[in-house]
Amino acid sequence: MTDSQDRPDEPEESGLPPELEQVLKGLTGGQELDPQMVEMLRGMGLDKVDPQMLQMVAGQVQSMFAGADESGAVDASVATDIARKTVAAEGDPTVSTSVDAQARQAVDVANLWLDAVTDLDHSGLTGRAWSRAEWVEATMPVWRELVDPIAVGVSDAMGAALTKQLGDLGEGGLPEGLVPPGTNPAAVMGQMGPMLRRMQGSMFSVQLGQAVGTLAGEILTGGEVSLPLVPAPDVVLMPEAITAFAKGLEIDEPQARLLLAVRESARTRLFHAVPWLAPQLLGAVRDYARDTTIDTDAIEEGLRSIDPTDAEAMQQALAGRLFAPQQSQTQKAALTRLETLLALVEGWVDVVTAAAVTPQLPQAEALGEAIRRRRASGGPAEKTFAALVGLDLRPRRLRDAANLFAALEASGGADARDAAWAHPDVAPSASDLDDPLGYVERQNAVASGSDTFDAELDALLRDDTSGESADGSARP
Repeated sequence: MTDSQDRPDEPEESGLPPELEQVLKGLTGGQELDPQMVEMLRGMGLDKVDPQMLQMVAGQVQSMFAGADESGAVDASVATDIARKTVAAEGDPTVSTSVDAQARQAVDVANLWLDAVTDLDHSGLTGRAWSRAEWVEATMPVWRELVDPIAVGVSDAMGAALTKQLGDLGEGGLPEGLVPPGTNPAAVMGQMGPMLRRMQGSMFSVQLGQAVGTLAGEILTGGEVSLPLVPAPDVVLMPEAITAFAKGLEIDEPQARLLLAVRESARTRLFHAVPWLAPQLLGAVRDYARDTTIDTDAIEEGLRSIDPTDAEAMQQALAGRLFAPQQSQTQKAALTRLETLLALVEGWVDVVTAAAVTPQLPQAEALGEAIRRRRASGGPAEKTFAALVGLDLRPRRLRDAANLFAALEASGGADARDAAWAHPDVAPSASDLDDPLGYVERQNAVASGSDTFDAELDALLRDDTSGESADGSARP
């Protein structure tokens, strides 16, 4: 009896090096390799690769794809590792105790100044000085949640485009020996689908890591991108970036630190005291991302002239081609909500910060102008999101929002300005930014009507407790 008859359930040897088999099985969830895929890989000459070199490559590939799943979703561990390496390459010193103490003191002072101009709650908020790596670790879960819908969509579209491309070419259109005779290349692609989705998800994870790592080197405070990336109670300052910012402006660093502490404290107060705001902001980004249409025609065009086994060439060919040029109606609605909320957040922060720092900082005006120029030139968040999800995060209507909050304050004081955050139904809409004075008039009318109602109710209750009727006579 032969060995194969003694062990009928044992799979036949593929003829590929064991190291390559191990990697491929890891990418396909441990399943046995499809014979057609094996023949294709042997036709590419991978069965003749030097085993020592293959073992080294195998280790790198396994490390890269270890946490990737077959949906093509972002692998947070890969993205975080890439981001940390990106910031380390640029230099990322550990925050000393004295630098952290400076941040705490600056935020304490900022909150004292803000207490004089707003009643929004800041209970428990604490100043922190973070390294870039600390910011990466803390914010990556939010980044992953925001970009996951795009990563999965790109992965699905890539697989479909490659399958269609190979199917259109047919066996005769491929290099000789790449697939076994009589094999449908599209069918082989179907067998390789899970592996390709893992590869695409890992590629997207690398892109996310590079983007967040770059962003970590540019931001001045934890929430400068206007999204609730760092939850309360942390009010985060980035000391290395603040030092470079002040030096570039030739402005006193302690004053720059104080102004940025006021801005970040105001922003953190807002997210802390207005519970509906953060979910609506993140929800708008997710709604936009979830309905993103991947431009499969552009992907197919990009893939037509490259080797589908060359991951770097694939990334270069697809640069700038992923997203359909036309936004869906859902995306347009989400973008309007997002732009409005971003403008309202930054407009309120501008107005409140100016009120808090103008009496306190001699260089407040110069610092404020520097912040406006930085924002107008396209901030770090804009670049990051434009690359990852095709979304521009610039608060385009910032000036309109600032005018609206300034008008509310001029009309009814700080209480009227901050009352706009009381409930999402009373918060200014995109149309209100078109007509700030009209919004102020409507809010004043509502407040006036409420005051009249409250006065009449108080009078009624007083009459009820005194035992007299409204005209002063005793009740029968």
